[in-house]
Amino acid sequence: MSWLHNAISRIEADYQRSADTHLIALPLPAFATHGIDLYLKDESTHPTGSLKHRLARSLFLYSLCNGWLREGSTVVESSSGSTAVSEAYFARLLGLPFIAVMPRCTSSEKIAQIEFYGGHCHLVDKPNEVYSEAIALARQTGGHYMDQFTYAERATDWRGNNNIAQSMFEQMARERFPVPRWVVVGAGTGGTSATIGRFVRYQCHDTQVCVADPEGSVFGDYHRTGDTSLTGPGSQIEGIGRPRVEASFIRTLVDRMLTVSNIDSVAAMQVLSDLLGRKVGPSTGTNLVGMLTLACEMRKAGQQGAILSLLCDAGERYLGSYFSEPWVAEHMGDCAPARERLKQQLACQA
Repeated sequence: MSWLHNAISRIEADYQRSADTHLIALPLPAFATHGIDLYLKDESTHPTGSLKHRLARSLFLYSLCNGWLREGSTVVESSSGSTAVSEAYFARLLGLPFIAVMPRCTSSEKIAQIEFYGGHCHLVDKPNEVYSEAIALARQTGGHYMDQFTYAERATDWRGNNNIAQSMFEQMARERFPVPRWVVVGAGTGGTSATIGRFVRYQCHDTQVCVADPEGSVFGDYHRTGDTSLTGPGSQIEGIGRPRVEASFIRTLVDRMLTVSNIDSVAAMQVLSDLLGRKVGPSTGTNLVGMLTLACEMRKAGQQGAILSLLCDAGERYLGSYFSEPWVAEHMGDCAPARERLKQQLACQA
């Protein structure tokens, strides 16, 4: 028990050394004059640089308290990158070996971060291969497969206890519209949408949850049909969208799904980076498209209120991909028309 108690104490001490993340009010006067305010909670300021830092901490504590992780255990995870970066950080904190099973197309910057924290990257050719490879590696090493896609929605205390939902609503308390009309998130595991969806119901808030889902993901069709057997090509937007229905995505906690094209996600990432004067990742671009869609609908309907979403990670992780013009032209196409359309939306001209 002494190793377990020490491991939990190390994670809790690390948490006490961390400050909360900022809430950014987007400077969009064209919407504000219509009584519509947009906000992003900046999760890029966590020690490992993304929203997934919260998830990794919760998964480690959940596994430790369930007796699944022991001294010397090899930690194995299937990931598109950001969760693996954060789990590598916590594995190093506890002195445990870490293996990340990821698609070969994962950005080189994320791979470098995982290796910086002492992790090993096991790359596979197809996104849907990450699951079986992770299970096999855990068996071979006698380690533990963290399985974020199953446990994300249950590892976090959704009632409060400093989770992301509680933090968002506390930070909104002195804003013009303290209780947002909408919270917009992406879904990789579905853990964030589940946490927020449960929290707003538990707190009796008049807030709806919208998931902005990239093209190629099955979550939208699953939300509509309830068919858990659905499969698809998967997402080209790192960190969100899945080729299969994940256990942590709880469709009954999502009020609306919006499918976002790859072109629009990348264009919105570029436009938002210019607006903020700093680079943001592509999943944040997906979130912005969802926010603007809802904001334009609210304006047309004469509704007022706040829309709240997440800045998931910084764009420096994607300099060789989504911020590379040749890479975008090859994998996504021409973003210029989408950029102009989004700029018009931001100015309330569309």
